[in-house]
Amino acid sequence: MKPIKILKNRSDIGAGTRGSDMGIDALEIAAINMEHDFFNRHPFIDIPTHNETVYNKVKNTTAKRIKFVTAQCERLKAEIKQTLEHDLFPLILSGDHSSALGSLAGIKSANPEKTLGVIWIDAHADLHTPFSSPSGNVHGMPLAAALGHDNIDQKINQVSQETISDWEQMKNMGSVLPILKPEHLIYFGVRDTEHQEDTIMERCKIKNYKVHEMRHRGVDVCVQEALKQLKGVDMIYITFDVDALDCDLISYGTGTPVSKGFDPLEVVTMIKGVMSSKKVVALEVCEINPLLDHKGNRMAEAAFEVIDSIF
Repeated sequence: MKPIKILKNRSDIGAGTRGSDMGIDALEIAAINMEHDFFNRHPFIDIPTHNETVYNKVKNTTAKRIKFVTAQCERLKAEIKQTLEHDLFPLILSGDHSSALGSLAGIKSANPEKTLGVIWIDAHADLHTPFSSPSGNVHGMPLAAALGHDNIDQKINQVSQETISDWEQMKNMGSVLPILKPEHLIYFGVRDTEHQEDTIMERCKIKNYKVHEMRHRGVDVCVQEALKQLKGVDMIYITFDVDALDCDLISYGTGTPVSKGFDPLEVVTMIKGVMSSKKVVALEVCEINPLLDHKGNRMAEAAFEVIDSIF
């Protein structure tokens, strides 16, 4: 495996609840408490954020702080592109999941001629748009932007022209458009969606391996089946939102916890299985919120256990 570079992306402005900007510090504390030197072993960069904008009054309720989320994604895109061009493996530690669009755009910018596949380990589909989102939180929109979807037929919001322009900028972030094709996106563990997202999933035939299916059929079996679907791609990006874990079993230390999820060992098995393809070019871990953790720092500890087991 290539040498790792850690990209610390503390942005949390795409989320509905503050606190995931502290998730990286919580991971580092987990490592310290385990007497582990992981964060001293690898080079890293702290990416500047726009987290100060949480003090701004929200005027745009259909895509909150979208301009600043877009700017953050552009920053992350540039860092990932540079990291890949230096022949390093980006381990992206993010606050909220909106930044995944920057990760996807960065990978494609570094490899415009190559086909990208995505393994999205998450409780949520993140397929909303400013037109369809009930909350207006942009961390629920990165995949819709990467796929180039507006989902106008599921429109529930009146969207301003300014927001539409900002949304177009998000969709056009990649060097090749759309950044991702639906047949190259595979979900592991998505179990909390709205009908607006279900419509896109059904229309585009996006595969979702649910928790009960993976346990019944076997994680390894489902991973190999997913890799078979992605056999035509040149590279794979894995993103792990910690709300894919079972909040009742692990912790509520994430912004949008959902019951009946995975345990850490299952996530390790998934990621290692996908990495055995030798196509994985980047891994992202996000949405740890220590402010919401009712078990001390347990969510970050579980996430670090996953990272440690993989690397």
